[in-house]
Order: sequence, then C-alpha cells, then structure tokens
Amino acid sequence: MLFDALAPSSALQLIGFADVDAFRPIESMEDARSIPLDVPNFAAARAIVSLPACRIIVMRSFARILDTAYRMPGGMVLLSMTDDLQVNFKGLDLDARFFVTLRGTEECHFVEPQTNHHAMIMLSPDLKDRGWFDRADDLRAHVANRPALLHVRQLLLDILRTASVQPLLFQATEAAAHLQEGLLLALDDLFRIDATSDRTASMQGERSIKLVQRIDDYVSAHPTTPIYTADLAGEFGVSIRTLGGAVSKVRGMSLHQYIRLKRLWATRARLLRGGGATVATCARAQGFHHMGEFAAAYRAIFHEAPSDTLARGRQSSFRAG
Repeated sequence: MLFDALAPSSALQLIGFADVDAFRPIESMEDARSIPLDVPNFAAARAIVSLPACRIIVMRSFARILDTAYRMPGGMVLLSMTDDLQVNFKGLDLDARFFVTLRGTEECHFVEPQTNHHAMIMLSPDLKDRGWFDRADDLRAHVANRPALLHVRQLLLDILRTASVQPLLFQATEAAAHLQEGLLLALDDLFRIDATSDRTASMQGERSIKLVQRIDDYVSAHPTTPIYTADLAGEFGVSIRTLGGAVSKVRGMSLHQYIRLKRLWATRARLLRGGGATVATCARAQGFHHMGEFAAAYRAIFHEAPSDTLARGRQSSFRAG
C-alpha cells in the first residue's frame, strides 16, 4: 500500500495511529471532530513533507463523520490518491473524479463511509497567486481532468519517496524549489477546468447543514431528554421529511441512528475520563436508562463493554496523577 514503501526521515514525517484514542489529540490541535463509524477496523496514517511554499499531507483516513474548520489563507487543494474514494461533502456525494479547493476559512462537513487515501496540498500565502481560486472563503468541488489528476498523484508519490530516501535534497534550496515548481505546474494543469463540468458544493446542501448543526446544538443542550422526530421538527419549524432528509444527506444515516451515535460517543468520552464515575451514571447522563440496551448498543459500536472502557480510563487517570 501507499505507506508501506516509505520510511521516516529528516524530510518525511510518518505517523501511524492504531486506535482512535491515539488519534484524537491530533484532531484537537486541528479544530477537527470525528465520530468513527468502524472502531474495530480503525487505522490511520499521515505522511508529511514541507517544500519552500507548500506543505503536503498524504493521509489514510478511516470511516467517520468529520466536522472541521479549515483556515487556509494561501489556499488548499484536496484530492484522492486512489480511484476508490467515497465521501459525502456538505451533502454532495463525491468520488475520485473530484478535487476540492479552498482559500480562506470555511466550516467543512464530511462523511467517509470507508477508508480513503487522499492528499492535502497547503499553499503558503507568500506563493504568488496563479489564478487558481475564484474567491475567498469558498470551498468547492471540481471535476478533474483525468490525465492532470493522475500526473499530480504521481508527482506527490515521487516527492514522498524522494523525501524518504534522499532527505538531504530538501535541505538544498534549489532542489526543493525544483520539486515544488514541478508540482505547481501540474496543479496549473489540474485547474484548467471545463466550466460546464465544474460542480460547486458551496451552495448545495446549506440548509441541510444548518439543520444538522441545530440538531447537534439541541442534543448537546438536552443530553438526558428523549428526542422524538416529530417534536424536533416542530422545534425547528420544518417537516419530519425535511429533518430526516437533512440528516441522511449530511450524515449518511437516519436521525435516530445519528442521535444515538452522538450520545454513545459522549458516554464513551466520559468513561475514558475515569475518576469516580460509574457506567450507569455516565450512561444516564446521556439519556440511556435501560442498561441492558445501552450495553448492547455500546458493544456493537466499540466492540468492548462499557466497564472495560471505564477501567482503561481509570488506569490512564491513575498514571497521569
């Protein structure tokens, strides 16, 4: 696979994460919030290389719901490194034909139903504008020219491998600038987009996204309250169909599944803090009052008993103390 042929070096940072709890501190530093959808098969990795005016991050992600805030004053290009990409982006289903661009600041909402391999090219504000971005604070998905996309992918792989085996090249200004210029020229080709095939996601699904954000706020504000679809639709002044459709479009699941998943993860976060809490108090604090049903739902998602999670949380707290 992509990461197997790489070894870390002074020019290549290579990080692997075997479980979601090891990954969460990275997300907290990046203003990102994931809800993993397949905990037993979790695996994530990152390869990071810096060039004079851009930073390359190639990632193996995991099945998840992801909310994040990108702050990219110089711009960002996000593209798939394989042909089997599956992702829902702001309510829009994307595959490997697409690439995503942003310059500025934007709240982003993704659902990845599977492991994906993708690359993020973060551009320095000092880089001269090459006419790539139409306007700031606008996250867009574009249909890529296939040969141009494949060329960018190959260059990114070549840069990673070079950083792995010849890291000293990246300390030489001229060599690093040469590698970067090749990548920028390839991006020039990628951005030669047929206007008729451009598919903008910035205006699509905004109402659905706002509804889901209101649901998130409501669930956080009412952790122990039973939530019924009809009551929630009435609270927000929309139809049941609109509410359910928004969650399905943005999160890829039913409203009931989504609320239960959020509450299970909130319970797990409390269990991992350890202390004097019990499984029952943690569960009831998130609206779970039938312990047998809660334990079964918890084990189905996390493949361990809530008591096992609590025990690990108490051990971590004891070591930290």
